[in-house]
Amino acid sequence: MTLKKLALGLTLGAAIVGAASSAFADTKILKFAHDNKTDPFENPAHACTAVFANIVEADTNGSIKVEVYPSNQLGSAAEHVQFIQDNVVQATLTSTGAISSYYPRIDVLNLAFAFDHNAATYEVFDGPFGTALASDIEATIPNTKVLGFPDTGGFFAITNSKRPIEKLEDFEGIRVRTMTLPSHQKIIQAMGGEAYPLSWGEVYSGLQTGVIDGQMNPVPIISFANFSEVQDYMTLTNHLFSPYTFMMSKSFWDSLSEDEQRVVNYAAESCVTASRGLSRIIEASDRGLAGLMDKIEVTALSAEAREEFKAAAQPAVLKHVEEELGEEGVALLNQFKDAVEGANNSTYLAD
Repeated sequence: MTLKKLALGLTLGAAIVGAASSAFADTKILKFAHDNKTDPFENPAHACTAVFANIVEADTNGSIKVEVYPSNQLGSAAEHVQFIQDNVVQATLTSTGAISSYYPRIDVLNLAFAFDHNAATYEVFDGPFGTALASDIEATIPNTKVLGFPDTGGFFAITNSKRPIEKLEDFEGIRVRTMTLPSHQKIIQAMGGEAYPLSWGEVYSGLQTGVIDGQMNPVPIISFANFSEVQDYMTLTNHLFSPYTFMMSKSFWDSLSEDEQRVVNYAAESCVTASRGLSRIIEASDRGLAGLMDKIEVTALSAEAREEFKAAAQPAVLKHVEEELGEEGVALLNQFKDAVEGANNSTYLAD
């Protein structure tokens, strides 16, 4: 090899390395944290993040690389909210319980027995109320961009190890795990049970050892958490719908080009759709309600019992909002109630 060819080779090599280094430097890393397992077919959270990551990386031609950190690998769900503010994590799915210490007005979503059907939840959170809620969260929590409200698994059911719950009196004295949300505790107490706040990681062992008698969660969560191994009875109360809040670091969002923001928005919408679709599939399959019915005694509330439960639980939440969340909380709750009423009575569901 001549000296001239060697020099040319070194120059070309340096150019290639330089171009690769420049491309790597230009790649934006999006760390996406959540608190569920890694199987996208098992839980709505990972289905949501898997769809989001695939669309973002493909449609930005790799200018954004999404790194998904499930199972609280980067800290607790509440810590993820702080990490968003610090831009340590760029995106997260946070539960109502995890966000409540930063945004207490999220508690208005816990108006018990508000929704009549799943379609109504979509209409509320995709409509003007969802937009207003997102804006209020962004105005309250620094450096936050809200991209939607994915499904955690649908309506809540209640499981316990004591007895079937068919009427209000059956709830008496049953100790039920709740999130740290005050409204959840007041709902359980109003229905005659004992509320026992406990972190998610301790729920299974708490049920197993009898520290708690029961818990409340959507059916897919009850299924993939294997609570049927330590519970004997489940009641389909459908008393709460508690979505995730899809949060992104505002400073990261602002660093994106308009085309990248468009892709991220579309990917977030697809993420929400995926979470809802998987929730409904799990509910209807042997990975959800159908499978649980072979392992645990399942009771569906009658229309009369549901009204009895509603009459006991709703006033407790209304009083809590009035006393603890101030005028802004009451105004947001009224906006939520109006949106729910409209969605429950939507004409497209009429005969």
